[in-house]
Amino acid sequence: MPHLGLLVIIMVWLTGTTPSEEPPLGDKRLSVHTLIREDVFAGVREDDADRLARGEKNIEILLEQRPGERASLLAWKAGVQMYHAVRAHEANHPQEFAEKYARALELTAEAKKLGPTDGGVAATIGGMLVLFADRLPEKLRGQAWSRAYESYQALWKAQAPALEKLPLHLQGELLGGLAQSAQRTGHGKELGEYLDKIIAVAPDSKYAQVAKQWKADPQKAKETRITCLTCHNAGRLADRRAALGDK
Repeated sequence: MPHLGLLVIIMVWLTGTTPSEEPPLGDKRLSVHTLIREDVFAGVREDDADRLARGEKNIEILLEQRPGERASLLAWKAGVQMYHAVRAHEANHPQEFAEKYARALELTAEAKKLGPTDGGVAATIGGMLVLFADRLPEKLRGQAWSRAYESYQALWKAQAPALEKLPLHLQGELLGGLAQSAQRTGHGKELGEYLDKIIAVAPDSKYAQVAKQWKADPQKAKETRITCLTCHNAGRLADRRAALGDK
């Protein structure tokens, strides 16, 4: 099972950024996820073009510096390409959308091929698709949500044995991603199971509040999200450096 710290770093990418800090790319104590997550997140969630450009540049640098982490880096690169594709679609640039979306799928396939059991790859891809699937052209949304469901199933396989010990953020984002993708892909039985599990594992959380709403009114599942509901500081660049004793 992937190290808990790695999964914290990956799953937190859905729920918040920190003030800009130049990532110390040469510090090999820090994972590639810690080094690039906040810049990429600022770009794709807050439309911060400068932070996104820095994140993209650093992905390319790290691909040269850390070939052993290529699978994870390609998953992040795929997420950035998906974001560019969505923005092109929303700007009514169909050719640009088609090119960037095809590239995102190519990168996703390569990342999964290189890291078929890598929980970080599964989490990055699943999180990317949860963010962007509903913003794709309607004819592509079903396929995107199916890939998201597959990614969260892979992540569940990695994390399920430690579910009770995970922080609330990880519990909620894992189960919320499973529930959201199950709802979008018509896995009704599984959806009910994931909602029940959310309520049982985190009964007083925002995730449980939404889960209860979905159970009471299935229409709510089409209108509200059950992911990106909490933040978690562990894995952020500043926090990781502080934990390592850096000033």
